[in-house]
Amino acid sequence: RTRNLLRIGVIEKPLWFDVYAAFPPLREPVYRVPRPRYGKVQDVVPPVFYPEDEVRAKFYRIYGNGPRPFDLSQSNYKSTCQRFVEKYNELKEGGKIEEEKLFEETGKALLASGIILQRRGTDKVAQQDHHKVETRDSALHLQLQTVLEEIQEKKNGREEQVPESAEAQKEDPFPS
Repeated sequence: RTRNLLRIGVIEKPLWFDVYAAFPPLREPVYRVPRPRYGKVQDVVPPVFYPEDEVRAKFYRIYGNGPRPFDLSQSNYKSTCQRFVEKYNELKEGGKIEEEKLFEETGKALLASGIILQRRGTDKVAQQDHHKVETRDSALHLQLQTVLEEIQEKKNGREEQVPESAEAQKEDPFPS
């Protein structure tokens, strides 16, 4: 290819061209995609799933990550979730608690040992905001009731005035 490009005058003669012409390779340097020797090698990795993973998933779904980040600088650090899983397995091996109540009982056992778990979305700020919304809604409800009562009184006052004027017109149809 290079020889043809040189003959046409598209490119200048490269430095390596004379060396390549003087010492040509034994076989033509053509790139070929290497074929796999043993067919297609599939790396089958089975999914790694432990029974504790279900407990962890349920823990994170109910309690979330918690208020504090993990402290990975300590080598013996155990997250709240890990403590929960260990306590869960300990109570499960005891066999005294039913499977349905085991999750709740584990939470109670951790609470007894001093680890406080807060369910997702039920922090104190949210509870205070909810209380503020309730008081605001009740105040708005009272204001709305007051306004509606005033409107009702005005309507009743108009209805009383309308019949009086109608009776007066019947008595004196042509006022002068």
